[in-house]
Amino acid sequence: MKNIKPELYLSLYKLTKYLYHIHHNTRKEYKYTLGDNILSLAWKCLDKVVLTNALPNKKKVPKICQASAVFDQLKLRLRMAHELKLISHKQYSYIIQQNEEIGKMLAGWLNWAENQ
Repeated sequence: MKNIKPELYLSLYKLTKYLYHIHHNTRKEYKYTLGDNILSLAWKCLDKVVLTNALPNKKKVPKICQASAVFDQLKLRLRMAHELKLISHKQYSYIIQQNEEIGKMLAGWLNWAENQ
């Protein structure tokens, strides 16, 4: 059974931690709606990756797809937060870099799992 690359787990963990710093400074009117939703999706994505890694190789494909879908939901909410000016351009630039890296790793993992 192939384990996920530590880089995927660490990148998601690092992004989640970074989002906590942003959440701390989020305006109250968005903190407990959009802000909490963003953190919840970040954790959900990280949890799905960890749980998927524990599955036999033949069962990973649908779960990787689910993790990818949750990650897409997270990216959409992050974009909304940026457009509402809850996330600065500098912060969003960093988030986009992380998102691209994580997206590539998820796609690579899915490609690997489909070829098993």
